[in-house]
Amino acid sequence: MNRNLVTGLRVAWESPEFRDGLRQLIDLDEITVLLATLADPDHEREVERSLMGLLRSGLDTVEIREAVLLLLERDAVRRPLVAAAVEPLADRPGRAAAITSASEDPEVRREVRTALDSTDVRELIWRAVDDQMSENRFGMIRRAVVLFVRHPSARRLAWALRRHGVLRELRRGA
Repeated sequence: MNRNLVTGLRVAWESPEFRDGLRQLIDLDEITVLLATLADPDHEREVERSLMGLLRSGLDTVEIREAVLLLLERDAVRRPLVAAAVEPLADRPGRAAAITSASEDPEVRREVRTALDSTDVRELIWRAVDDQMSENRFGMIRRAVVLFVRHPSARRLAWALRRHGVLRELRRGA
């Protein structure tokens, strides 16, 4: 498993706010099993779906969402998690740099919080994720357009990400 990811998760786990938020909704044994399964490079796509479902239910719960967003504000948690997320992008240094830069911007984090606080935005995001996982590219693009048109928080977030080059790097290829 990625050392940065483990570091970020360990620091997160040591935070009482994070643990209290998780205890309200999630079976911690289930998390342990999912993390162990995901550490195996041959894990099934179904495990990814299960993890996404767990993440979805967590973000729909105010206490969990607040605990996760609080962690993103803490450098000791955010930086190793971002490092773990961009490590597989070694062949795309521009994309890795853009994502890292955006994660360090307080305005981007503020817009992420605003977007995730909206039930409608979260629902559209999850529908787009479902479309992407089922390889329904048209559905994913349609949901992204609806999100951008109907929700000012999504537009502000997109512009904040654009300033860091994230959108440009995403357009360069999958």
